[in-house]
Formats: sequence, structure tokens, C-alpha cells
Amino acid sequence: MGIVAGLDSSPDFTRIVVCDADTGAVIRQGYAAHPLEPAGGGRPSDVDPQAWLLSLGEAAGGGLLEGVQAIGVSAQQNGLVPLDTQGNTVRPAVVGGDKRAQVAAADLVDGLGGRHAWAEAVGCVPQAAQPVTKLRWMARSEPENAARTAALLQAHDWLVWQLLGRPVRRTTDRGGASGTGYWSAATGSYRTDLVELALGHQAMLPEVLGPSEAAGTTPEGLLISAGTGETMAAAFGLGIGLGDAVVSLGASGSVMAVHPEALVDSSGMITSLADATGMHLPVVTTLNAVRTLRGTAELLGVPDLESLSDLAMKSTPGSHGLVLLPYLEGERTPHLPHTAGTLTGLRRESMRPEHLARAAFEGMLCGLADALDVLRGRGVDVRRIFLLGAVAELPAVQAAAPALFGAQVVVPQPGDYAAIGAARQAAWALGASQGTLDPRTPPPWQGAPAQVLDPNEELAVGQAVRQQYVSVREQTHPGAFQQY
Repeated sequence: MGIVAGLDSSPDFTRIVVCDADTGAVIRQGYAAHPLEPAGGGRPSDVDPQAWLLSLGEAAGGGLLEGVQAIGVSAQQNGLVPLDTQGNTVRPAVVGGDKRAQVAAADLVDGLGGRHAWAEAVGCVPQAAQPVTKLRWMARSEPENAARTAALLQAHDWLVWQLLGRPVRRTTDRGGASGTGYWSAATGSYRTDLVELALGHQAMLPEVLGPSEAAGTTPEGLLISAGTGETMAAAFGLGIGLGDAVVSLGASGSVMAVHPEALVDSSGMITSLADATGMHLPVVTTLNAVRTLRGTAELLGVPDLESLSDLAMKSTPGSHGLVLLPYLEGERTPHLPHTAGTLTGLRRESMRPEHLARAAFEGMLCGLADALDVLRGRGVDVRRIFLLGAVAELPAVQAAAPALFGAQVVVPQPGDYAAIGAARQAAWALGASQGTLDPRTPPPWQGAPAQVLDPNEELAVGQAVRQQYVSVREQTHPGAFQQY
């Protein structure tokens, strides 16, 4: 079919990859950081969307897009871009987990009748990062801006609209819409009453396109696909499908899996997102992942996480009886917002640095295994787990993860998977428009190069370590998961 491009506008930079439309092979790529000056008096959560366009132009310089037939756009999720009746931004975009919106999130939960009501309505409970919560914050803190707001976009919606020359029609996709807090993945429709609940009045919302639909064509004939959020684009770029889960190891952790239907979870622990292919991405989040390792490294006085991993490898599975419940920031899974971490099993022979180091890795991974079990308990099939994040390369993580998760673990090589996923979406839209691809079946691109780890004979040992952890968790926080 030729060549296509994928554009990923992350919080800090724009990455563009140009790929062969048939195989997904990366032909060339570009990169540019966003301009550093924050808008809104220096608040990092207030960003002028023009910064995204400036870095896009720089990343695409030097003829990078020459010969490209279609572009897909991936962008940071949860960015709210409020527009006035003329299509101009009312205020800087509000991005990230803005702490100013925490009170607004609690207001919205109460306003609809509790966590259960929100989970039933849109598959998620409002959090500070979500656009619906930022709308409530704006209505309460900036009523003049709220009154001027006539239309709502997210980051990838806005970029697609700009690339197309700001047409009358504004579009989004299922993946992006499912993170707003006012679109339901279960019903495939907006809840405009929730926009009014948050903002105080109605606003125009973008049309939700199907996975292989195009948002439009530029005057130069360049096809622009629907676009999607970074999470969905990365999943598409990795090539995950039914039976696959993704465990992301950042400061906090998340577990998501592909599922054929939306999961309605009355507890709100599962966030029901849509993916970039027409399937669903139920997500469970933990508050404590790599921050557990960093805290342990500081406590033990080791200089970095590589050294902590080396130390942990001197211990054995089960950490000589030490068990760390890693709830250092409270915890979301299970819902224990005001608790603290717990270290048990202290005996004279277990009080050695290597055993505590091992307990930190095992505690972090067991917390994520709890999140995996939330999905498995709802019938989600998990046979293979993609492990993402810089610490996925550490020997202590790779030694313990397959047996603790009870599944094959795949550690992809570092790559620009969100940009690649956006390019794959562009190839799909291009093929569907030309009649060379089935609009229901994405192009079969090459999978991500990866290291594959199987639990093998370590499975029984790993499950014993997991049971040790579960016993301590149940003893310390009895019934923490029963409500779910």
C-alpha cells in the first residue's frame, strides 16, 4: 500500500515514525521536545495546545513525511481542550492528574449518587485526571471560562482537527472517548447529562469514529485516521489481543487486558476503556509499583534500582519469610486509601538487606498479581503478560514475575509503540478506504521484538510465595477484596 506515519504527542515530546504500510517496518523517524514554557502562570498541568503543533512541525522537518499517504495520531490521555463558539481555546488545555480537581472528583461522585452509579453509567469512577472532573473544577473555579466553553476535545482530537484544517466536523475514537467520564464503552454512546452535571450546561462533543474509519483527508490528499489515546495506541502497536494482558511498571502500576465486552464493575476498581480495534480494555490500577522499589533502595542505602536488583538476587524466593505489603501511598487495589505499608516475618535470620530487597520486588509484583486476579475473577482470559517499564529489564523482576503471575511473560524491547500503533491505525484506515483491507480486521503487522519468560518448574514455588503474600494481606486487611 505504500508508507504511512504515526504521530505520538506525549506530555513532553512528539515522536513520528514512518512505516511500511504492509509490514509495519519502521523506515524513518523524527522527534522534538515540546516547548518548555508552561502556560497558565507556570502550572505544569496547564498547556497551550499550540506547543503540540510546534513540536509536531519540528519532528516532521527535513522531509520526514515525504511520500506518506496516511497519518494516525496518538496523544496523551485525559487532556481537556475547551473551545469557544469560534473554535478557539477558552483557556490552556488541562492535562495530567491535576490535583486541583481532586475535590471536584468527590463532588461528582456524590452528585450522581456514589461510585456504583458512575460505574454503571460510564464504566469508571471520576478521578482527578479525567476530563469530566476537570470540567467540574473549571465550572467551580473559573465560571467565566466554563460559561464560554461551547465544545470539548481531547489532545488527539484537537491535533486531528488541526491537521485537517479545523473543519466543521470534529471527531474522536472509542478509545479516547472511553476515558472522558462522559462516554460509555458498554453502550457506545455519550452521557450528555454528565457533561451538564460537571460543566453546568451542554457542550458540543466530537463524533465517535469506528476503528478503521478516517477522520478526513487534507487538501493535499493525506488521509488522517481516527486517532486514539496513548494507552490504546501502545496496545495496538504491541499487537496485544485476546488472552493478552499488559502490566505497566511506573511509580504506580496498571494492569489491562483485551476483552470482547465492557466490564461494569460496581466497586469502580475496574475502569472500562475501549481499545483501538473495536474490543475493550478493562484496566485495574495500583498506587504502588516502582515507588516501592525506590523507597526500599533508599532505606537500604543502595544507589540505584540495578543495585537493589543485584542485592535481591542474593536472596531466595519467599525472601526468607519476609512479606512486604507495598501500600506506601495507601492503595487503590484493594481500596485502602488511608492505610500504610506492612513488613512482616521479621526473624533474626531474615533481617538481612538481601531479603528485604527481595521482599520489595515480590511485594510489588504480588500487588500487581492481585490486580490481575481482579480481571481474571471477572472472566478475563490471561495467558500471556506483556511487562512494560524500565524496571521490567531488571533480573529480580524477570526472575520472579512469571511464577508470581502464573503466566508467560513477554518483555518487549524498548520502542515507540504508541507511535507505531498510530501508524498501524493509519494503514488500516488507508486500506479500508482503498478496499484492500477488511474494515473489521487490522493489518497483520510484525509483532514487537521481545524476550519471552516462562514460569516452567518455578511455578509451584511462585504460587507458594504468592499464597504467603495473600495470607499476610488477609490477616492484615481482612476482607479487603470481598466487597469486589
